[in-house]
Amino acid sequence: MAESGTKNLLDLDDLRAEGGLTGRRHLLSLLVENRPGVLARIAGLFSRRGFNIDTLAVGPTEDPDISRVTLTVDGAVHPIDQVTKQLHKLVNVIKIRDMDPGTAVAREMALFRINAAADNRAEIIEFTQIFRAHIVDVSRRSITVEVTGTTEKIDSFERMVRPHGLIEMARTGEVAITRARPES
Repeated sequence: MAESGTKNLLDLDDLRAEGGLTGRRHLLSLLVENRPGVLARIAGLFSRRGFNIDTLAVGPTEDPDISRVTLTVDGAVHPIDQVTKQLHKLVNVIKIRDMDPGTAVAREMALFRINAAADNRAEIIEFTQIFRAHIVDVSRRSITVEVTGTTEKIDSFERMVRPHGLIEMARTGEVAITRARPES
């Protein structure tokens, strides 16, 4: 079994700017033991500290005994260092990383069911091509589109199709890994 926690704690000074907290959105990647109740304990810890988890994605890693929990929270409301210190104390948490957007590859997937009557269907198909999205279902009155990319890309696609009649939307939340280091 892996050693619990990691020595790299976050420092509150990293979150401070002149006049207060930076408001930086934190993309946290946690490696945890794949056991029942781990996610509930993690979510409970954030809840008790007054954090709202903006996005949450959980899935297996290359090791079937370890899962990766990727979540995003806003660091402006509360300092995140106390939460990460407490996360380190949870027995099933192996490693925590607060990922810098410059050193991470992060993606999200979303499904949009859009009202697509004959008069606006061509424009929705054009948006799908512009955003390199995929049409995954078509009916007489709607089109379902899959969009994968950054959160900003998905937000932009949503803004473009919403005026046409957004019937339903489902988003995964971000998943992320660190970028490979350039080889010398």
